[in-house]
Amino acid sequence: MPFKYPCLLAAKTLLIVVFCLTTCFYAAAQKKNAGYKYHIRRAASAINVDGVMNEQAWMQADSAGDFFMVLPMDTSKATVKTEVRMTYDDKNLYIIAINYNSVPGPYMVESLKRDFNFVKNDNFLIFMDPFDARTDGFSFGANAAGGQWDGSMYEGGKVDLSWDNRWYSAVKNYPDKWIWEASIPFKSIRYKKGIKEWGINFSRNDLKTAEKSSWTPIPRQFPTASLAYTGTLVWDEAPPTASSNVSIIPYALTGLSKDYQHNTKTEYKHEIGGDAKISVTPSLNLDLTVNPDFSQVDVDQQVINLNRYELFFPEKRQFFLENGDLFANFGYSDIRPFFSRRIGLNVPIDFGARLTGKLDKDWRIGAMDIQTGGSGSVPQAPENYGIITLQRRVLDRSNIGFLFINKDATANIPGTNTGSAAYNRNIGAEFNLASRSNIWTGKVLALKSFTPGVSGHDYVVSDHFQYLSKYWTVYMQEEYVGKNYNAEVGYVPRVGYIKLSPLLLRNFFPKQGNILSHGVQLTSNYFFDESFHRTDNESILSYLITFRNRATLSVSGINDYVRLLKPYDPTNIGKGLLPTGSEHNWNTIDVQFVSKPQNVFTYLLEASHGGYYDKGIRNSITSLIGYRFQPYVNIAINTSFNDLRLPQPFGHNTFWLVGPKIDVTFTNTLYFTTYVQYNQQIDNININTRLQWRYKPASDLFIVYGDNTTPSPYTVKNRQLTLKWTYWCNL
Repeated sequence: MPFKYPCLLAAKTLLIVVFCLTTCFYAAAQKKNAGYKYHIRRAASAINVDGVMNEQAWMQADSAGDFFMVLPMDTSKATVKTEVRMTYDDKNLYIIAINYNSVPGPYMVESLKRDFNFVKNDNFLIFMDPFDARTDGFSFGANAAGGQWDGSMYEGGKVDLSWDNRWYSAVKNYPDKWIWEASIPFKSIRYKKGIKEWGINFSRNDLKTAEKSSWTPIPRQFPTASLAYTGTLVWDEAPPTASSNVSIIPYALTGLSKDYQHNTKTEYKHEIGGDAKISVTPSLNLDLTVNPDFSQVDVDQQVINLNRYELFFPEKRQFFLENGDLFANFGYSDIRPFFSRRIGLNVPIDFGARLTGKLDKDWRIGAMDIQTGGSGSVPQAPENYGIITLQRRVLDRSNIGFLFINKDATANIPGTNTGSAAYNRNIGAEFNLASRSNIWTGKVLALKSFTPGVSGHDYVVSDHFQYLSKYWTVYMQEEYVGKNYNAEVGYVPRVGYIKLSPLLLRNFFPKQGNILSHGVQLTSNYFFDESFHRTDNESILSYLITFRNRATLSVSGINDYVRLLKPYDPTNIGKGLLPTGSEHNWNTIDVQFVSKPQNVFTYLLEASHGGYYDKGIRNSITSLIGYRFQPYVNIAINTSFNDLRLPQPFGHNTFWLVGPKIDVTFTNTLYFTTYVQYNQQIDNININTRLQWRYKPASDLFIVYGDNTTPSPYTVKNRQLTLKWTYWCNL
């Protein structure tokens, strides 16, 4: 292979690093909203969390209000009034938010379900950055009906709603306002002893006025969760620290399952296991698990698979989630050296340990070790997974990260499939740029894999750089992935390529009328082989419109070119193969409309028409239709239809995917969900039903039923019924 391009890319990324460092030196001054300070004082009386502000402690607490509008425009103060007060005692942090009405009428909420959709709910959220590092933290909040929201924050403004912890809140509605009151145990958040200034911000979403607001001013192109724009929470004394912070989370499970396809006997399942959370320091947590079970985890949303490469489905298992960004966000969406769903795939996890958190304001650490057992159905050897990651904050909001991954087979069982080798290792480093204002961001990445008998072409070099303002978005990403690069514990669907991905967007803002903003966007993804010969590309020219009521419309023209590097079936149902080296080129027009979120009836409609492989034609329609009976029932139907017209042997094929989902929230602690998915491409109907009772904070009882059937002729493939109990105990 000629190494010319990778070497040039490496040199270029080095220049980018130098430029980024130079830029960030000027950004390393005081944070943007340092002048916004909230002074928190110890509570003058006991507080009962009931949504009523009648305690003396609230009367004496400071008040934060006078919010700024973020959407639809960021040029004025908010029209809806919000008032926030905070206090604390030895065990809990307390917050109360008074959300006043500016327009009469009912509140807009999806349901009482936890971790609701931000866009479709009247809500109030708090964002906390205990180290004031503007990179990671915690978020808590609720919608106007009392549905709770909590998540861990990462990458300066993203919220992982899979994070779950123990805290308490109540919402009370009044004719002119709704009030959210909460107590957050200090044991439930991570912070360092003695730090008296935290980053803090408050966010309000009011659908009746289509207004999103924030305590501190935030440019409209950024989310209110952006930690670059937090104010400062000033403590009158250092926050209390618990003498011990240990949580034990046991579970007990029983269930039965039957495989009708192989006509096996009904299998009865009885298991116990559990997790433990141990705070090594107030900001460093040790997670332990023994014989974990994930039967209550939401099923994956199916898709019609017309891709040449492996699809990505996100991790949903609780053990892998806290501070999960340290591991999972290393790299890019299509270059992930670590992907936790590779662990425990078709085999049980026997035990595992994770040490994650912050050593101080600048250092974050993650270490994980997991042991899997062997598989009885498909022979597979037990394996051990060890991962270490270290992240150092530099300059202002940027960081340098290091990652090491080791996978080893721990037993030699004849006839087992242990992957491509007895071990696989990866080592990597990345520099993540985030300027003080978040307008400039970027990344430089280098990875190297180690596999027995393989050398050369086994590394990755990649970078991207982005400028994001109200009017312009400019983005450029470059990737080189060697043909022998091997990440067996990662998600790297494609190897042996060079990729260039530019993006350019220009926004315009009319001063009046129904259109809030409109703009033109051009994106491209060009792929080359290692000799820099083009293999495929996709270019998209889009016109984007956002209306003042938050509805959106986009019209796109797409050009695709593919030179196949191996035989490929464009239907993915085994009708034949297009030959290696064949070239295909086509154009597509795509239109998408998303309705305003204020209505109880919402919808997304998308239609496309264009060419396809082998001079074929592809027409597709996608819809997501929702209706809510506030606040108890939320119905959503996800539908897609693909019509493929190709020469023989493929012929005419139609693929339907229909997925109705019903969420019933009897209270904010009792949920019932039914999800049905019919996928014509794989000829399968999947049903998943789950009843969840949160009888205490972070403690649940689950009843889960699932089955898979063939629709025509109707044949049951398998069925499962599970009863699971968990209990969160703080010691």
